[in-house]
Amino acid sequence: MHYLDNIFGYPVPLFLKNIIIGVVAILIGILLRFLIHKLFLLLSRWWDFIIIKSTIKHLRRPVALFIPLLLLNSSLDIMVMPAGIRLPLDKALEIALTINFALILVRLINILEDFFYLKYDLNKENNLKERKIRTQLQFVRKFIVSLIILITAAIILLSFESMRKIGAGLLTGVGIGGIIIGFAAQKSLGNLLAGFQIAFTQPIRIDDVLIVEGEWGKVEEITLTYVVVNIWDQRRLILPITYFIEKPFQNWTRVSADLLGTVFLYLDYTIPIEPLRQEMTRLLDLNPLWDKRVNVVQVTDSTKDGSIEVRFLMSASNSSRAFDLRCNIREAMIAFIQSNYPESLPKKRLAFKDKFDNI
Repeated sequence: MHYLDNIFGYPVPLFLKNIIIGVVAILIGILLRFLIHKLFLLLSRWWDFIIIKSTIKHLRRPVALFIPLLLLNSSLDIMVMPAGIRLPLDKALEIALTINFALILVRLINILEDFFYLKYDLNKENNLKERKIRTQLQFVRKFIVSLIILITAAIILLSFESMRKIGAGLLTGVGIGGIIIGFAAQKSLGNLLAGFQIAFTQPIRIDDVLIVEGEWGKVEEITLTYVVVNIWDQRRLILPITYFIEKPFQNWTRVSADLLGTVFLYLDYTIPIEPLRQEMTRLLDLNPLWDKRVNVVQVTDSTKDGSIEVRFLMSASNSSRAFDLRCNIREAMIAFIQSNYPESLPKKRLAFKDKFDNI
């Protein structure tokens, strides 16, 4: 770099040359980052594609740091400095680039996730396929991100000579250490294997409707170690992932989101059933929550207290609609019976025996 040997006829100190080279490298990196960012903004205007927008969103900051660091690291080859300064600086840049590259890999996974989330949107009536794929994607993403973090940490630690020596020393006790770690990590490994099993056999999926521990809710999140169930009243039930392998639970949307809803009314024996069927049909025809599959009114039991059990069976496209439909039909049928057949509401009968009957 002879053109930096002097400026205006004055000799330039060695450290100042290195600073100038480093600053120029960083400025070139910032300029390249600016040009790449503008190019992607231009593409996003011409081509309305989720990958372009997601790339700008997720990679803008990591790339803004990575390009100047990369050029600064390359500029070390043309700098002249003592080994005592070069080695620590080179090591610091190597670690910074490793961490930044790992962050870029994680953000690339986020970009792919955005693409698949748009392609497999949950906001549709029959979203079984979408829930299946999202469950697998969520688990695979978390597993790969964890793997990237572990590998990055290992690369950084093993880049230090002292860590290599410690690692070589530990290898002599790997047999005993492996047994100890195996016992200590048994539960964690069990959770990880259970997570793989759930992700690919899928007894539960994201947005599945469950009855678990006596609570009704939807699967909100599946992690490597636990599952979050969003209960109907906005509480969160957090269960270990092994729970769904080892214990029974109800999955209302395992095969399809379609559900049957039931309403039970206990009425007097005098109630006519056919008018109830006609009223049920009229109510369902007027209700947008009904999916027009099932409409049944049946007497399903007779109780010991002198009443009969009438079951109103109806269908809906998902669990939320089924619940609201059941409530609507229950209220409307009670009002219908009160208005038209009040004498058929449940009664308590008492029999009085005349004292003169035995005379």
